[in-house]
Amino acid sequence: MRLTMGAMAVIDLRVYPSRWASLAQRVLDGRAVTRQEALDILRSSDDELLDLLAAAFLIRMRYFGRKVKLNMIINAKSKMCPEDCAYCSQSAISKAPVAKYPLVSKEDIIAGAREAERRKAGTYCIVISGRRPSDREVERIAEAVEEIRATTRLKICCCLGLLTPGQAERLARAGVHRYNHNLNTSRDRYADICTTHTYDDRVQTLERVKEAGISPCSGVIFGMGESDEEAVDMAFALKELDADSIPCNFLNPIPGTPLEGMETLNPRRCLKLLCMMRFVNPSKEIRIAGGRERNLRSLQVLGLYPANSIFVGDYLTTPGQAPTEDWAMIEDLGFEIEECAL
Repeated sequence: MRLTMGAMAVIDLRVYPSRWASLAQRVLDGRAVTRQEALDILRSSDDELLDLLAAAFLIRMRYFGRKVKLNMIINAKSKMCPEDCAYCSQSAISKAPVAKYPLVSKEDIIAGAREAERRKAGTYCIVISGRRPSDREVERIAEAVEEIRATTRLKICCCLGLLTPGQAERLARAGVHRYNHNLNTSRDRYADICTTHTYDDRVQTLERVKEAGISPCSGVIFGMGESDEEAVDMAFALKELDADSIPCNFLNPIPGTPLEGMETLNPRRCLKLLCMMRFVNPSKEIRIAGGRERNLRSLQVLGLYPANSIFVGDYLTTPGQAPTEDWAMIEDLGFEIEECAL
């Protein structure tokens, strides 16, 4: 059967609906997608987007059903960083007008956990700026984590920069479940984004937290000028690292940063990137992270067909939408918030 849509397109209904569903079924049968198939996802026609989303949803349903994980961030130390990451408003080279303060108190970190519970988040993410934490900072955070673990059902994630083996072990003893250290971009492109540390420095920290028994969380920032091939490289690098949680950030080109004014994304591109990440990493938590509201815009809700996790509330230095809007979005889709992530 052929359906003619004016003079613009002719769709063969015997072929069109089956392309991505067939690939999803092969993934569910245990066959990994190839790099070429991942590239095909990114280069697919916008006319296929709904079919692609439906196929990605088949994979998401197998591993996560209709549950959505909510994560909340506390920016526990701000604008105190000597690094030159081009995307970051807190870097040493950023001229963005963001708040600057040292590590907050143990009590403030614990208060943030209470707020995470009020926002229905299952995971509380403690983030600090800087190249690496001092042992004193690690100790304060570890003490706060111990109290949070004793008094809540929150999963605790930390994002503190490069770690020594001893620091990773201290966080593990405190009860930190997960450690975030994003790759951000591909190995080949890394020096274009940051020169004060290397891609391998980041990989080394992820390996250290894994050795300490902490679940690795690592993701990317799309929209920094990467090619399709480099986007696919990121997805396969995270697969090789066996990252349990993969935050997919979409560049928010903050004024005052070197990437100010960079606009390479649109909502359809973002959805294809999320689908590609789901096909390559079928059983992993795929989180729509920073830049969600700005880049997905009115198509935000469709991102939950491939992804199973979002941040709720504000990001580190940029605002997110109100938690009530996220709750309504999830409810309208017929999905359910997973309030306990343990």
